[in-house]
Amino acid sequence: MWCLIYLSIYLKMMRKIKFAIIFNRQTKKRQTMNHSKAASFTEFEILGFSGLQEYKTSLFFGFLILFLITLTANLLILLLVVLDHRLHTPMYYFLWNLSLLDLLITIAIIPKLLAVLLEMNKTISFAGCFFQMYFIIAVGASELFLVAAMAYDRYVAIVKPLQYNVIIDMKSCLSIVAIVWLLGFLVPLVSITWASYLPFCASNKILYCFCDYSVVIALTCTDVTLHTNFALGLAIVVVFIPLLFVLWSYYRIVISVVRLKATTSRTKAFSMCSSHLLVVLTYYISTAFLYIGLQIESISYDDRVFIGGLIYFLTPVVNPLIYSLRNEKMKEAAKKYFNVYALFQQGLRSSG
Repeated sequence: MWCLIYLSIYLKMMRKIKFAIIFNRQTKKRQTMNHSKAASFTEFEILGFSGLQEYKTSLFFGFLILFLITLTANLLILLLVVLDHRLHTPMYYFLWNLSLLDLLITIAIIPKLLAVLLEMNKTISFAGCFFQMYFIIAVGASELFLVAAMAYDRYVAIVKPLQYNVIIDMKSCLSIVAIVWLLGFLVPLVSITWASYLPFCASNKILYCFCDYSVVIALTCTDVTLHTNFALGLAIVVVFIPLLFVLWSYYRIVISVVRLKATTSRTKAFSMCSSHLLVVLTYYISTAFLYIGLQIESISYDDRVFIGGLIYFLTPVVNPLIYSLRNEKMKEAAKKYFNVYALFQQGLRSSG
């Protein structure tokens, strides 16, 4: 079911990119720009929410609050995992890396977006735009691979609990995380480097809130069918392989849990993977809503940009909230290191 949904989504993405290319070619015909002048572009202009100018102050403060919450929540998890020895386990090491990735993708997008909303600096250099594009895709791919690795961790913990410390020791954990980061940052390297050599002549105005691949590549003055097909195929692989692995892991987990006779054992097993399952659902459902929403014609272009940006930024906020609210060890660590009142009460009990 999910596989068919995502296949449909990515096939529709192809149509979206082609439409954008046609639109920009029509724009090019209306302009008096020649190819030599177009080739001299050294920077792009990010328009952000160009049709929502009357709401730019509200948007600025909204995204600023979102940025501060994301920054605080993810930094809190990073600090807690480092400080509390009880959290020095593979599961929390995976979580530490997830929070780091969420933090990186937030820093890569929101500060520049805030500058655009304030109209302080809407321009971004050619190299800077492609670096931002590469970095966002690389971090996003790494997160998908990491979510799959976390599913495997939960699978071993529930299906093979007696072998868990042997299979998922810290050495294996470090190796898995290294592979996740390596694969994530290698995946977009060819497509982004290839796209950076294209001639851009339609316009240098990016009708989005950051340097999105499909939006930027639509500004070229050449046929990019091969580029879009390659990028589409790569995107399908990056999304589907982790998704199928997650589905397989949870299928095995459910089969194993159903076989347990004691109700308490079943409850404990499901609670062990509930936080991760919520994170998985957050990633894939938000992605589905994002690209399905882009196909609804009744939604204006500016609203699509806003919805796309909002959904893209919500995941880094939701992840730490899921783990902090549903994980007892994380809550205990937060009280221990960042709750002065709890520390005061603990001191009174020990003195009494």
